Amino acid sequence: MCIEGLRYFQRYDWLLLRSIVSMGYLGWILYSLLFIFKSYVLPAPTNRDSGVNAYRLGDSGLVAVIGLLVFAMFSLVFYKQHSPGMYYAYVAFPIYFWTDILQQLPLIQHICSSYLRLAVRWRPIAFAAIYVLILEALVYAYFDRRVYSVAFGILAAAWPLSVSAKFRRQHTMLLATWSGFCLMTSVFTLLPVERNDHLGLVIAGGVLITLSGLVAWHFSSSFTLPPLGASPKQAREAIAIDRLVILVETLLVGIATFLGPITSKETERRGSLPRFHQLACWAILIVSTLLPFVHGSRLNRSARDQHYLYRLVTIYLAFAAPFVLLTVSYESIFYFSYSVVLLLWLSIERALYYEKAENQLMAPTEQTRLSDLALQRSVSSTARPKGAQTFAASRTLGLSDMRTSIMFLFFVNVAFFGTGNVASLASFSIDSVYRLITVFDPFMMSVLLLFKIFIPFFLVSAVFGVLNRSLELPPFSLFLFVLSTTDVMTVNFFFLVRDDGSWLDIGMSISHFCISGMFVLFTIVLFVLSHALVGRVLIPSSGSVKPAKKQH
Repeated sequence: MCIEGLRYFQRYDWLLLRSIVSMGYLGWILYSLLFIFKSYVLPAPTNRDSGVNAYRLGDSGLVAVIGLLVFAMFSLVFYKQHSPGMYYAYVAFPIYFWTDILQQLPLIQHICSSYLRLAVRWRPIAFAAIYVLILEALVYAYFDRRVYSVAFGILAAAWPLSVSAKFRRQHTMLLATWSGFCLMTSVFTLLPVERNDHLGLVIAGGVLITLSGLVAWHFSSSFTLPPLGASPKQAREAIAIDRLVILVETLLVGIATFLGPITSKETERRGSLPRFHQLACWAILIVSTLLPFVHGSRLNRSARDQHYLYRLVTIYLAFAAPFVLLTVSYESIFYFSYSVVLLLWLSIERALYYEKAENQLMAPTEQTRLSDLALQRSVSSTARPKGAQTFAASRTLGLSDMRTSIMFLFFVNVAFFGTGNVASLASFSIDSVYRLITVFDPFMMSVLLLFKIFIPFFLVSAVFGVLNRSLELPPFSLFLFVLSTTDVMTVNFFFLVRDDGSWLDIGMSISHFCISGMFVLFTIVLFVLSHALVGRVLIPSSGSVKPAKKQH
């Protein structure tokens, strides 16, 4: 009886609070989606209203007054019940979001009426339903990492089959490589997160990364570009320096591949970390980590423009050396496989975009885009005449961009759970940090461990930054769409938080909710990081390197 009474005392207002918080999350999702439609999907208003007042109710002030009255009513109830101050904040956010949503009823009506005029209505609904189902699968993946293995298997088979026959003929090798590396990457989420030292796997992963660096260096002359307006001699010198950077980074990876295991063996034999080995490990970690920021990032104002592929290769190799140093088992092999999959994803998305651009210029009425909700353009089905508006000039978000967004979210989650469980740092071995520090230091150990965990996110953020520019979208559009939809996962975890069972179950449920809730902030950090890391790159307007255009 006492336990039941105590449980009632703890939960008597759960229904009210959960309802308020849920309405807040749903309001934020709808509020941000309306902003995306207004900013990145629909055309600019043609009436005299400014951008602030367009698609809003004429008497929006009345809606605002009603919202204030609802907040006052809740505040009065909370005051009478002597509720904590946080209760007022809980109710303020959903009231703000839903008040603004009601003020945008004309925008919602415009979206619905435009949807009803679509010739093919089922595709947006199907895309949205699949998107939500994938989000729910990612929620389940927090409890069972094997979901990612199944997803990689589906991607290996389904994506090559879903493209056009013409695309398969033109990119057979690309799609075959994609399938092979997807299957290779799917293995890692089947492996246990608790692992012992396996120096053979560490060396194998380092050798794979080193070989990939040598291959990149061999072909780097095809994607290293001289400065604009440089003389032939200056061009040769600049290209030689760029190729040398790749070679130096590859050399650092090769040294780290064998230095890490040797340091572990010597430490185990002597009982202490050799001073020379420690200094060498720190030197490799610092120099290799700083290279991508010094050479080509926006932090270096004197850095010149680089080809996007060269920039990604240098980022991949620069973070490979510290990752290998902090590896104790198969993580370095995962790093290699995961990086190749990201690069293949970028290549396929770019190829699909250019095929779609070509098709739309030739037969625009056959395309079903989210921007069709705005206004159907009547263009001739013949080839685009010289001087006509290009495909990218009126680029807005399309249904294919939903695929790109969910793929980005999927790869971010794979970076989370590819080699461990981020909800519990205990699933990541700290043995590798003893190659860098000699004494037990929880703070420094945590910093090094978190740095290793975040390295895959550096890669996916850089690739996504290049992809966003390759698809010629507004800079923040895809990131904002991801931000708008990830709270679907947060709502799931909010209702899965437990206050009974073992301490492990309670702690894991809370950590899952916190990780999902912090994903909004984390995605913003990834956006800023991608902007800084990618820097000023040149992205070809087609599959070739020569006709390149500058992207800032």
